[in-house]
Amino acid sequence: MTDERLRPGDLDAVATQLGRTPRGVVAVAARCVCGNPLVVRTLPRLHDGTPFPTSFYLTSPGAVGAVSTLEANGVMRQMTDRIGEDAELAAAYQRAHEDYLRRRTELGEVAEIAGISAGGMPTRVKCLHVLVAHALAVGPGINPLGDEALEMIRETWRPDRCTC
Repeated sequence: MTDERLRPGDLDAVATQLGRTPRGVVAVAARCVCGNPLVVRTLPRLHDGTPFPTSFYLTSPGAVGAVSTLEANGVMRQMTDRIGEDAELAAAYQRAHEDYLRRRTELGEVAEIAGISAGGMPTRVKCLHVLVAHALAVGPGINPLGDEALEMIRETWRPDRCTC
């Protein structure tokens, strides 16, 4: 996990990636091999007071596109079904949820989202972008479905090859 202070130009790079001004960004949690942000870390409460559970936010357009293709192909439903059928996977996904909550709490506690992580954890897969962002930020072995999604997009996008 990079999780470093923002460098000059990071917020401009993220604004270009997203096509809008980023909100609540406090760090870069993962970087491309070229140095551009891949994943940013955001505050659990935005500056306007809005609770924001997505602590790890995928910003790389190449990664976002590749993950969007997985979502469009029904991978979220397949993963959700597997969580319900595979106790070992469900337990690992529960641990990923707990890890996400612990790391978000490092940035502050927000009562409105207490116990709610992101991406559908721990009972379903609602957003693969969040799971991939979490996996990129914390490294392999923490979020099993994020790791799996990264493997699925490897032919299209991977973190060790710049596509910026």
